[in-house]
Amino acid sequence: MLKGLGCVGVVGAGTMGRGIAQVFAMKNCPVVLIDSSKDALESALPKIKEHTADELWPSVVENLKTSSDISALSSCGLIIEAVFEETGIKKDVLRAIESVCGKDALIATNTSSISIDELAEALSDPSRFAGMHFMNPPKVMKLVEVVKGKQTSEETVRRIVQVAAELDKVTAVVKDTPGFVTNRLLFALLGEAMRLLQGGVASREDIDATMKHGMNHPMGPLELADFIGLDVCRDIMLYISEKLEDEKYAPPAVLLSLVSDGKLGKKTRHGFYDYEE
Repeated sequence: MLKGLGCVGVVGAGTMGRGIAQVFAMKNCPVVLIDSSKDALESALPKIKEHTADELWPSVVENLKTSSDISALSSCGLIIEAVFEETGIKKDVLRAIESVCGKDALIATNTSSISIDELAEALSDPSRFAGMHFMNPPKVMKLVEVVKGKQTSEETVRRIVQVAAELDKVTAVVKDTPGFVTNRLLFALLGEAMRLLQGGVASREDIDATMKHGMNHPMGPLELADFIGLDVCRDIMLYISEKLEDEKYAPPAVLLSLVSDGKLGKKTRHGFYDYEE
């Protein structure tokens, strides 16, 4: 069990929510995984098991509880919102979390780009609220980007950094800005790679090879975009470009065309690359 948390709540049983729940459960911390979708909850544990070593699964599953009842979060010392990237829905979820959690509980969001200050408007006590941005997949990736809003207290930041350290994660503490640091850097790279492809400067394979073998990146930018999901890339790029009023982040035409055609990357087996069944 992590110091002083009791249990951890995760709201949203999608890819990121499941991954975050798994990370805590692997550290012997009780986790309550919440989702309004019965199907999402029913598939959550089997999908977590797929990515857990057989010898670890008995202890991991013992620490995992699923529920559709948000009041199950009442005893949690940290609750992480991990629903999809839509501001209104996230605000509704945060209000619901605050209505049931203890007054000393930390509330965090795993948003990858939406303003912490904007989301904090939903809370009566924004001092205990911060971004806790895990990378995908959470079990593998070392970084947790801790995003401090204007009203986030130093104590909240300190406690979240400590939690991340107990998970054996590396933290980067950043101020609230559209896309934070990770996605400001990442989507500048992905967008430029897409524009190079669109302009016929090089093939997808050669663009990816430059970053994999020239910069020692584990994946090329176009491969990575397919892994993230091209619809997710589009939405993040639209959000950052609109908020910063910077065309550098605007989604290129090649990306918009693929998304329009339903080619969303690995999850649909077609994107910048084609993937086998």
